[in-house]
Amino acid sequence: MELGSFFFRSLRSKSDEHTANIRELIAVARQFVDNEVRPKRESLDRDSVFPLEIIMKGYQAGLMNLLVHDFSLFDSCLIVEEIASGCAGIATSMVAQDLALAPIRFFGSEKQKRRFVTDLVSANKLASFCLSEPNAGSDAAAVETSLTKVDGGYRLNGRKQWITNGGYAHQFTVFATLGKSLGHSGIVCCVVDATSEGISTGRHEDKLGQRCSNTVPVFFDEVFIDEERIIGKQGEGFRIAMRTLDWTRPLTAMIAVGIMREAVDSSITYAKEREQFGKPIAAFQGLQFLIADMATKLELSREMTLKSARLIDYSYDDNQGTCSLYSSMAKRFAADSAFEVAGDAIQVFGGNGYTKDYPVEKLLRDAKLLQIYEGTSQIQRVVIGKHLLKGM
Repeated sequence: MELGSFFFRSLRSKSDEHTANIRELIAVARQFVDNEVRPKRESLDRDSVFPLEIIMKGYQAGLMNLLVHDFSLFDSCLIVEEIASGCAGIATSMVAQDLALAPIRFFGSEKQKRRFVTDLVSANKLASFCLSEPNAGSDAAAVETSLTKVDGGYRLNGRKQWITNGGYAHQFTVFATLGKSLGHSGIVCCVVDATSEGISTGRHEDKLGQRCSNTVPVFFDEVFIDEERIIGKQGEGFRIAMRTLDWTRPLTAMIAVGIMREAVDSSITYAKEREQFGKPIAAFQGLQFLIADMATKLELSREMTLKSARLIDYSYDDNQGTCSLYSSMAKRFAADSAFEVAGDAIQVFGGNGYTKDYPVEKLLRDAKLLQIYEGTSQIQRVVIGKHLLKGM
C-alpha cells in the first residue's frame, strides 16, 4: 500500500526541504528493496545465509545508522517500514546497528562518540547489542556477565545470547554487572572490540523465521576492558539499556508494519487474480471482511507506532514515562497484529499460502519473532500495566 496522502499528512509540519529529503530516501529504500532484497530473500531464508553484501549496499545507500545520522525516530520509522516490507530479517540486521550504537550516542562522551560511533560508521563496520543471556531474557536486570576491577580497567566474563549480527560485528555494546548483590545499581555498559583476546562466538541459530539475520551466542573469557570503554557511570547501565529500548521499540514495531504491508498487498493482488466458482475470490464478502480487518490492523499499527516516535522525538527528556508507555504499546500491538495479519494472509492464499512457493508463509514465520525479541508481548503488557496503574 502506498503511503500516499498519509505520508504528506505525517510530514505536514516539517519543512519542504526536509520532506523532500525524506521522500528521496524513501525512494532509495524502495529501489534498494526492489533491486537487492526481493530477488534474493527466498534463497537467503531457505539457506539461512547472512546477506553481508546486501547489508553493505544498504550501508552505502544511507539506509543504516539512521539515529546516528541524526534522523528523527519518526523519519527512521518510515525508512524501516520500506526495508521490512522486503524482508524482516534484513530489516532486523540493519536496525540492530542503531540498537548497538544508541547507548553510545545517548550516554557516551564526545570522545567516545568519535571513537566508537563515528570511526565505526565511516569504516562501514557492524556493531552488536549484547544484553540478553541464557538466564536473563525478559528479566534484563538479572545479567550474570561480570565486570571485575583490575589494574587499568576491568575483566569481562560471561555469555550473551541471541546476539544479532554477532558473528559479523566489529564491536559489541555489552551490559555486565559489578556484582549480583548490587542489583540494578551494579549494571555497567561498556564497548568491546570484537578482536579482543578472549572473545568467541557460537554457531548461527537455526531459527523458525528471520533466518538470514545472523544470531549467535557471544562468549567473553577474561576480556580486558580499559576505563575509556565504560559508557556512563557505575549504576547507569540498566537505565541506559531501558532508554535504548524505548527508542528502538518503535523501529521494531515498524518492522511489524512492513510485514503487514507486504501481507495486505500480496493478499489483495492474489484475491483479484485467483478464481473460484467462476469469479475472483475478491468478489466474496467473507474474504473482503478478512482483508478489511488486515488492512485496519496495519493502519492502526502504523499510526500508533508513529505517534510513539513523535512523542520520543519531541518530549522524551521531559516525559520519559509516557514515551516508554507508548513505545511499549506500539511494539506490543504491532507485533501481535503482524502475526495475526500474516496468518490471515495464508488463509487468503488457502493451500497455496501454506507452501513455500508463495511469499506469505515466510511472513508468518518472520512475524513470530517480533512477539519475542526486545521484550515479549507479555513483558510489554507488564510495562504498560505498571505505567497505567502506577501507585497501586
